[in-house]
Amino acid sequence: MPVKLLSETLINQIAAGEVIERPASAAKELIENAIDAGATRIEIATAGGGKSLMRITDNGSGMNAADLELAVRRHCTSKIDVHLDDIRTLGFRGEALPSIGSVARLTITSRQQGAPEGYEVSVVGGKTSAVRPAAANAGTVVEVRDIFFATPARLKFLKTEKAEAGAITEVVKRMAIAFPKVRFVLSGPDRSTLDLPATGDDHLARMAQILGAEFKDNAIEIDAAREDVTLTGFAGVPTFNRGNSGHQYMFVNGRPVQDKLLLSAIRGAYAETIPSGRYPIAVLSIGLDPALVDVNVHPAKSDVRFRDPGLVRGLIVGAIRQALAREGDRAATTGASGLLRAFRREAPGGYPSHGFAGQAGDTATGERMAGMSGTGIGGTGLSGTGIGGSSFGGSGFGSSGPGGAGSRYAGAWAQSRFAAAPGEPWSAATSPSRPFQPGFAERQSGFDAMTMPSARADHFEAPAMRDEPVRHRLGAARAQLHENYIVAQTENGLVIVDQHAAHERLVFEAMRKALDADRLASQVLLIPEIVDLPEEDCDRLMVHADALDRLGLAIERFGPGAIAVRETPAMLGEVDASDMIRDLADEVAEWNTAGGLKGRLEHVAATMACHGSVRSGRRLKPEEMNALLREMEATPGSGQCNHGRPTYIELKLTDIERLFGRS
Repeated sequence: MPVKLLSETLINQIAAGEVIERPASAAKELIENAIDAGATRIEIATAGGGKSLMRITDNGSGMNAADLELAVRRHCTSKIDVHLDDIRTLGFRGEALPSIGSVARLTITSRQQGAPEGYEVSVVGGKTSAVRPAAANAGTVVEVRDIFFATPARLKFLKTEKAEAGAITEVVKRMAIAFPKVRFVLSGPDRSTLDLPATGDDHLARMAQILGAEFKDNAIEIDAAREDVTLTGFAGVPTFNRGNSGHQYMFVNGRPVQDKLLLSAIRGAYAETIPSGRYPIAVLSIGLDPALVDVNVHPAKSDVRFRDPGLVRGLIVGAIRQALAREGDRAATTGASGLLRAFRREAPGGYPSHGFAGQAGDTATGERMAGMSGTGIGGTGLSGTGIGGSSFGGSGFGSSGPGGAGSRYAGAWAQSRFAAAPGEPWSAATSPSRPFQPGFAERQSGFDAMTMPSARADHFEAPAMRDEPVRHRLGAARAQLHENYIVAQTENGLVIVDQHAAHERLVFEAMRKALDADRLASQVLLIPEIVDLPEEDCDRLMVHADALDRLGLAIERFGPGAIAVRETPAMLGEVDASDMIRDLADEVAEWNTAGGLKGRLEHVAATMACHGSVRSGRRLKPEEMNALLREMEATPGSGQCNHGRPTYIELKLTDIERLFGRS
């Protein structure tokens, strides 16, 4: 079969198979062009999930007639000259527009800033029209219709319109996070409008637009550097996590990437702090000399290759762990939100757990409460202002509810002996239900004998405890509930601590610190174990021999293709040295690090901490509770246990008041 030169259209269609995988791929390329043109406002309109229509409008620098003619030709670009080692723009290949035009109906209309008129060019199935004058605003409008109409086989592999629309939305979100100074508007009949106003230099505000307002309250700032590489951004506290890695955003020199090296570094940084199957939320940006990273290793430019991947991975892991240590005991605010939602759920028997009256439509509740017009516990009755803010006399209990239940109750109340005389305010001194009348304690004692208390507060009545300052981050211990939960009072709320989970974390952190302090104890093998490996794996392992020795693993070279294991870490007990060495060799080959052994040791330490910590059901003295709280405040990562569960939940005073309808 003779060799022949392919036609220009077929060449572009082949390129489109690599660059334009789906409508979202075309949207990404066109948005990158708009940003490279200096746009501050980008509007994206779609129909049919981008299959029928994609229109990208920007207010960038625009193009003249000559630029427009070259823009739709293959390998024509204004972004690079000679070298590929100094790429400072998002696009650089000059393939996107001709590739899109070869498989779709492409129209580009553009006018340069200050130019008297604009120009337009069309490419349909690879056939280019002549450039013609056109009315246009300053900037560029790129319209893509009927994508893959020229290659029907590709069209069959696209997903549903909803799925394709979602993929475009994700592209826009990633671009928006990377460029907070640009306003993005995504609209169309196939979606709800997404309007992301520019936030200037406030990157966290843009992240909150994408990830939700809760991220702003649960984010830790990252700002670190190592040699010529910088790392900035925000990472969520460990207890603020999600069910997949879709909320992890990585950028290299402003370019959104989904590189497995970077994602694995994030996963490694949160090791032993997040439950299995959960993923942290992070938005991180890496800055470095363009010559130190190759962005031309993937057709979609979503993967990159670093000259020193170990340096970058170490920077990410170290910076995140340092930030988590700096925040100490901080936990996610979502714990308190979940607790508030639990309080507000319907209680057994149909009673709402908040706000009995004063709510429209709560007729049944008003009728149930009408039966409580007699006496209360110990012979006392309901008095004063009704729940929900309405007075029992006057407008009545729950009078806003339809059906008249409140008004019926108001009549019964007015005739009772508990109602104040007309015109007289209610008084605790004259009310028959005054709470501090003599004999109240005696009447209450009958109920005390019927129940066993689940909270121990008898030690906390001492003056020393009442006078103890509550200005610590986790406050002062006030009670122990069910012999497992510590209730502490803070300056502006209260904290509920799981004593077992908290102490488990403290023990683990102490053991992990011991791992880093000195060479770990090791057990010498009576007969060294010989592990056969490829020669290149042996070479890589021996580079890390000193680091492994500090962790208690002593290895030596045993010929060109074997490693001799002489000592193993004592913490691991009986271990399969051969499997461990092979796992380490695979890790070093992929990441150029040997952190797997330390990970094993930390896993053992976590297990030992779980079994060696304060157990549930143990009664603690007040001084023990406060000592635990103080140690939590001083220990990094104490906001979650080794399994990633929160160790405490904080309720602000405003949240508590809201539960009682006081706000």
